[in-house]
Amino acid sequence: MLGEYLIEGRRASEIAASVERAVGAGRLQPGEVLPPLRELAVYLEVNPNTVAAAYRSLRDRGVIETAGRRGSRVRPRPASTSREALRVEVPPGVRDASDGNPDPSLLPPLERALAEAAARSARRPVLYGTPAVDDDLAVLARAAFAADGVPEAPVAVTSGSLDAIERVLAAHLRPGDAVAVEDPGWGSLLDLIPALGLRPVPVGVDDEGPLPEQLARAIQEGARAVVVTDRAQNPTGAAIDRARATELRTLLAEYPHLLLIEDDHGHGIVDLPLHPLSGVTDHWVLVRSTAKAYGPDLRLAVLTGDALTIDRVCGRQRLGPGWISHLLQDAVVHLWRTSAIDPKAVAGAYGRRRDALIRALAERGVPARGRSGMNVWVPVRDETGAVARLLHAGWAVAPGARFRLHSPPGIRITVSGLSDDDILPVADAIASATGVGEARRYE
Repeated sequence: MLGEYLIEGRRASEIAASVERAVGAGRLQPGEVLPPLRELAVYLEVNPNTVAAAYRSLRDRGVIETAGRRGSRVRPRPASTSREALRVEVPPGVRDASDGNPDPSLLPPLERALAEAAARSARRPVLYGTPAVDDDLAVLARAAFAADGVPEAPVAVTSGSLDAIERVLAAHLRPGDAVAVEDPGWGSLLDLIPALGLRPVPVGVDDEGPLPEQLARAIQEGARAVVVTDRAQNPTGAAIDRARATELRTLLAEYPHLLLIEDDHGHGIVDLPLHPLSGVTDHWVLVRSTAKAYGPDLRLAVLTGDALTIDRVCGRQRLGPGWISHLLQDAVVHLWRTSAIDPKAVAGAYGRRRDALIRALAERGVPARGRSGMNVWVPVRDETGAVARLLHAGWAVAPGARFRLHSPPGIRITVSGLSDDDILPVADAIASATGVGEARRYE
C-alpha cells in the first residue's frame, strides 16, 4: 500500500496527520493515488466514516484532491510542499539573480525613522485599547489611495501583502471555493491558496495584465474570488494599462458578488500609473506593501476596501496578533512624510537594467518580458536544463515552476543585483543556455 509507507492512525485527525507528514517528507509524491476509502478503513480497522473524515480534512487543507470514482491523490503541488523548495541553491562563486529581492542600495536608511518612532512611543506609549491603525498612517494612506483613484473606504494594516490577502480570503471563502489567480503568478500566493483549502483557477497574463477572456472563463467555472497584480507583476513584470483596466472593470461589473483583491506591491518602485479595478464589485480590497520600496523586513502593508471586508479583517486580527506594531507604523509615517525615496528614481534604476537586459536578449534572438518592476521573464523550452546550464555558467536564476500552474515553462531573472557591466554577459549566458531563438514559439 503506497509503496513502503503505511498510513497510520485510529482517529480521523491521526490518519490525516499521518498522510500530511508523509507528503511533507516526500514519502508520498505529488500525484500519488491514496488507497480507496473502504480499503483503508479495513486495513486500519476503523469505520469508513473515519477515513472519509480524514480525506475530507486533507482535501480542505489542500493536501489531496478527489476525483469521484478515480479516487483521491496527492495534489500536484500540495500545500505542505512549498514552492520555495524549488529554489536554486547558489554555490560559492555563482551570481544570484533568482531571489526577487530589491536592490539594497535603493532602499532608504531606517535609523532615523525607527528612532523617531521610538521617541514618539516614549512620549505617547501604545497600550492595550489603542486603535489598531495609527491616525497619521491612515490619513497618509487614504490620501495616496485617493490620488490614484481608489474609492473612499476604510483602511487597515497587516503584516505584509500575503498576510492581508490571506485574511481577506478567509473572511469570505470556505474550503473548496475557487480563486482565479494569474498564471504565471506569485509563487507564495499559489502556495497559500491550497493551504487555505481553496482551489486555484489559472488566468493567463500578458504585458497588460490578466487576459479578460480567461478571467471570464475562470469566473464561469465557479471562481468566487480573483487576485490581480496591478503593477510589477511577479514574475512577468506585467502592468495593467488604462484599456485593460476598462475591459476588466466592465467584466467584473457583471459579477458583483465576486471578491476582488488587488495587489499593488509595486507602489513606490514603479512609475507607471495605477489603474485600479476597485469598487465595481460588492467586496474588494487593494493592498500596498512597504517591502519592495522600503525593505522586506519592514513587515507592513496597508489595505483599503469595502466596509464589511475591512471590518471582518480587523475583527479577526484583534483575536490574533491584535495589531501591527505602532513602532513600525510610525516609522512608515516618517518615511512617507520625509519622502525617503524618490519613486521615479527607483523605478528608473530598475527600468534601465530591465530594459537593457530585454534589449540584449532580443539582439540574441531570445524574447523576454518585463514591463515594470525588478524581474524579467524568459520563456524556454527546457526549464530544468536552462536553469542547470546557467548555474554552470555562473548565474543562478529562478525556475519558472515556482510561478506556474499550467502556463508554458520559463525562467525569472531578478535585475536588482545586476550592474551595467553584467547585462551583456548574462544575456550571452541566457542565449547559450536556452538555445538562441528556441523560445520564440512560447511568446
